[in-house]
Amino acid sequence: MPLRETPDADGDGEWDEIIVNDRTCIVTRETAPPETLIRFVASPDGRVVPDLKRQLPGRGCWIKAERTLVDRAVNKKLFARALKTEAKADADLGALVDRLLAADLVGMMNLARKAGQFISGATKVDAAVRSGAAIAVFHAADAAPDGVRKIDQARKAWKLGSDAEEDIPSFSFFTGAELDEVMGQNAFIHACALAGQAGEGVVKRATMLEKYRDVGQSGANGGAGRREQ
Repeated sequence: MPLRETPDADGDGEWDEIIVNDRTCIVTRETAPPETLIRFVASPDGRVVPDLKRQLPGRGCWIKAERTLVDRAVNKKLFARALKTEAKADADLGALVDRLLAADLVGMMNLARKAGQFISGATKVDAAVRSGAAIAVFHAADAAPDGVRKIDQARKAWKLGSDAEEDIPSFSFFTGAELDEVMGQNAFIHACALAGQAGEGVVKRATMLEKYRDVGQSGANGGAGRREQ
């Protein structure tokens, strides 16, 4: 792993070395932590594929989690140069990343539900928000405005009562029909994530998908993205 010298932090009179894990986006040339970027590799058949778990073998390259940047890398044929191979990126690579990010989020929601860290139902969500137990709320994109408004009121009440600097985040990625299709009996209209490793994993993935969709304004398949603060 690359090392970087930093001023003395442990008081021994010498400069210290720390491990640097940042990666460079092949589009913007900016460095950022791996968890804020998407890794891509060349498959055995020479196609560019996303590696969301950052585990696939071989040389990889990185792009900030923004749809427009993935599309730009495809259009400018940046992958072959970055991967140092004649790798070809399909025109719909940006849409594929969107679908994979969405599937990853749904999978974590199901895991969090089994762990008791993802609950649904307007009444339960409202209570969790008002008690401070909820760390994020989720709505179906076509949820009734009145139901969303009531939970928004609960979020505002919690923020005022707790003197928190930020609202409990609110996400809306999928329509009710899309949730029925991908989650089956676990589908919801209103839900929330609770504190814990699985619940925090849901919020992490939702934040990644939100950033990917909102910045891109791409209209990718898989539901409209919306977050309210």
